[in-house]
Amino acid sequence: MNEELSKEDMMTICFSHQKLLFHIAFGITRDYHLAQDVVQETFLKAFRKIDTIVDEAKLRSWLASITSRTAIDFVRKEKRRKEVLETETTYQEVASHKNVEEEVNSLLLQNEITKAFDVLNANQKSVLHLKVVEGMKEKEIAEALHLNQNNVKTVLYRARKKLSMYLEEKNYA
Repeated sequence: MNEELSKEDMMTICFSHQKLLFHIAFGITRDYHLAQDVVQETFLKAFRKIDTIVDEAKLRSWLASITSRTAIDFVRKEKRRKEVLETETTYQEVASHKNVEEEVNSLLLQNEITKAFDVLNANQKSVLHLKVVEGMKEKEIAEALHLNQNNVKTVLYRARKKLSMYLEEKNYA
């Protein structure tokens, strides 16, 4: 991929990976608008360094890695400013609910999951999100986040254990 990319090529890359990168960013930031900012920043970073990609097959993992690290940086900056990140419900989620009771139950469950997710540190959040939501394997997560595969397994184990303890404490297990 060392040849010069056209604007059309970059637009194709952006459109084909935008949804995945948004899900990764949202899983870490838990904020709809902040996740959009993370994806935009990811594409800017990727555009600046696109000439460093040798193997086009690794583009997805490379972009996922940039997104994860950018999202973690955004979260850290927000914590330093002492701003509380709140989960925002997207229009599509609200529109998909058939009635008020389902919507309330869904929001209650979503709040409990978000609270449970908040007991994890940023690294655990990103690894668990890639595993559970994105369905990536430990090896893919390790490549995407530039970690050792054994470290990924350890982080997943500790994150699950922490979530399990939290849910037991809240009598949800």
